[in-house]
Amino acid sequence: FPDMTHAYSRAFREIARAEAARQSLILHEGVYAALLGPSYETPAEIEYLRRIGADLVGMSTVAEVIAARHMGLNVLAISCVTNMAAGILDQPLSHAEVMETGERVRTVFESLLRAVLPRVAATLP
Repeated sequence: FPDMTHAYSRAFREIARAEAARQSLILHEGVYAALLGPSYETPAEIEYLRRIGADLVGMSTVAEVIAARHMGLNVLAISCVTNMAAGILDQPLSHAEVMETGERVRTVFESLLRAVLPRVAATLP
């Protein structure tokens, strides 16, 4: 049972913040909650997650972070928020919207990763 108190590397987060600033990107940090899926969350789940401190929710990342921390790895997670959560807007959730958003921000997201990853790699033994 790995300690998740500091799940994400402070040094890696500083690298990501610096590279985002260099590219004039606004980078937010927050609490990521994961649900098992493979369905979108319900408005009730979103309300619950909001009340316990979640800033965003998805179906990935958390399990991988737990496994990586169990292996003793330092971790950085960068997420692209692709849609509003259930119940926020008066419209149904759509996988097409998720794909469209991902495609729209792909170049910027790739640019950030291309800047961050070499700096992270340079810190590794």
